[in-house]
Amino acid sequence: MGRYWRMLRGAYYGWWLLAASVVAVAVAAGTSFWSFGLYVDPLESEFGWSRAEVSGGFSVAQLAAGFAAPLVGWWIDRYGPRRVILIGAILTAASYLLLATTSELWQWFVYQSINAVFRQMMFFIPFQALISRWFDRRRGLAVGMLGTGFALGGLVFVPIMRIVIDAVQWEGSFVVAGIVVVALFTPLCLLLIRNHPADIGAEVDGAAPAPGERRTAPALTGVTVREALRTPLFWVIAAALTAFFFGMIAWMVHGIPYFEAAGYSTERAATLFSIAAGGGVVTRLGFGYLADRIPRMEAAAMVVAGFLVCAFATLLITGGSVAGVAIFLVLWVVGASGGPMVEPLLLTRSFGLVAFGSLLGIVQVVGSFHLASPIIAGAIFDATGSYEWALVMLMGSMGLSLALFWVAWRLPRPQFGTS
Repeated sequence: MGRYWRMLRGAYYGWWLLAASVVAVAVAAGTSFWSFGLYVDPLESEFGWSRAEVSGGFSVAQLAAGFAAPLVGWWIDRYGPRRVILIGAILTAASYLLLATTSELWQWFVYQSINAVFRQMMFFIPFQALISRWFDRRRGLAVGMLGTGFALGGLVFVPIMRIVIDAVQWEGSFVVAGIVVVALFTPLCLLLIRNHPADIGAEVDGAAPAPGERRTAPALTGVTVREALRTPLFWVIAAALTAFFFGMIAWMVHGIPYFEAAGYSTERAATLFSIAAGGGVVTRLGFGYLADRIPRMEAAAMVVAGFLVCAFATLLITGGSVAGVAIFLVLWVVGASGGPMVEPLLLTRSFGLVAFGSLLGIVQVVGSFHLASPIIAGAIFDATGSYEWALVMLMGSMGLSLALFWVAWRLPRPQFGTS
């Protein structure tokens, strides 16, 4: 036992940081993105809002977060992820308390937007930037492991949040979410997170420095924001990701309501949704392992988009039958697991790290159109009483994404040094 303990103590600090980041991402995703569908029915029942109106709160919120993303990315590039995550966590916790006071539709939209903007500071962009700074040769694996946090958020927190909502109602669940966020993120930022390996006298990937070489943070390599924006590759990638997440975001909001509409109980619907999320833990690790061996991430992106086209087609053809849902879950787990990991890997390989945070933020602004998908899907259900045409829409968005990734695959990359 002592030998294994010494091995753990001697492990590269980046792996400890990555493990903590996985937990943090799981909490952030589980209390927000994955759990949003649990609020649709309670809010419809209490306030008489339509499904499109409830979904619109999510879409408008993410739109606000998208427009804030470039500023968050610039702040990360300028001052490092640690400070941004700490401030974002405190403000996010406060915004959850604000959400608990919602009583009007305009408040639902405004408070959700405030929450989403602050959550942007402690979630996807800063943790992707943080891990990309700590890993180079195994960046694909590290990003894959970080992605398991997003999957674990759905697997672990959807059932927990359902129980919390049942116990303390939807208002109380927001209070619980705020307490959990501030209790986890504050000590994590103060005690564990460091912006770069050089901050603790280490090297990227844990490599040993040359004899007599001073350990300092190396200059990040890559193209500038202006140089990246001048390339057709950036805009095609941004368009492809927009179409891809158009489908993913709609399902994350309407997945549980879809299963309920197909005849499953709320408990069974939440279980199916968490299974779909949890299955991504293994597949994200596998994708991360393979990512370091794939020359062009655009090819991998085409594959995962193709899986999701087939997934939505399966639900459309089978009408949500037990067999159809089982097939859907397999296809969804593979496609949805690789999708979010494609985004940071595409950007770092194509444009480097020097402006990664800013470029990721700009991509989210460009991709803000995809946030209309939950509203459109909700409106389709309100008008037809069915999700069939919504599934057709999601199939089309994934098919367009696949085609655009193919175009990106054919385009040249800008040249820059290795990070």
